[in-house]
Amino acid sequence: MRIALGQLASGTDTAANLRAIDAFAGRAAAAGAALVAFPEYASYEKKKIDATFPAAAQPLDGEVGAELSRIAARHRVALVAGVVESSPDPARAYNTLAAFGADGGLLAAYRKIHLFDAQGFQESAFVAPAPSTDPVTFDVGGLRFGLLTCYDLRFPEQAQALSDAGSQVLLACSSWVPGELKTNQWRTLLAARAIENSLYVAGVSQAPPVSVGNSLLAGPMGEVVAELGLDPGVLTADVSPDSMAEVRRHFPVHRQRRLR
Repeated sequence: MRIALGQLASGTDTAANLRAIDAFAGRAAAAGAALVAFPEYASYEKKKIDATFPAAAQPLDGEVGAELSRIAARHRVALVAGVVESSPDPARAYNTLAAFGADGGLLAAYRKIHLFDAQGFQESAFVAPAPSTDPVTFDVGGLRFGLLTCYDLRFPEQAQALSDAGSQVLLACSSWVPGELKTNQWRTLLAARAIENSLYVAGVSQAPPVSVGNSLLAGPMGEVVAELGLDPGVLTADVSPDSMAEVRRHFPVHRQRRLR
């Protein structure tokens, strides 16, 4: 199956962000992708999370969700994008990944579990953590995709739970905050989660200056299958269940694990 990663430079103009998503989804579909993933906070982003995020929040069936659904259906491609979702607390939103099928139907919604209270940031001041820590997956074209967001990459047990739930591709939709060695950590953690679980990990990030760019697809041996640089753009690459099965035949860690 061919998948695509749409590396954006989202800002506070939600309408402009949606137009960029539409254009990139069209490019992904034209390249033969069955699914295109966009970064965390694809619909609304700025360098520091503040009170404007819950102010911009909408329910998943609001205008932003409806437009993402239309984009997926228009291009006949499954689509995953980070949105700011309303929560029961008006002062805090959910940081949500919404997945839509090629028919526009909602396939899954993942609310970020591990909030970025690190590196001088306090995401939890304006964002509520997911009420559930259950793994969130969905199926497209016979493959199972697992969802995680940015800081979640630093918690290997979450990727393992998604793998145990049958995921063959993890979509790590991110706005990876820049800093010392952060690009190196981004690439290393994507590869590590792939190697640990013998699956594909697709890391799609916002472009600089908000984030580090370098969206990439890591294969089940940790190899970089394809990678973007710093500019916004669309990456397409193929994922192979047969390759994943071959790696698991050589390294049967799923059967050998003793710690539960």
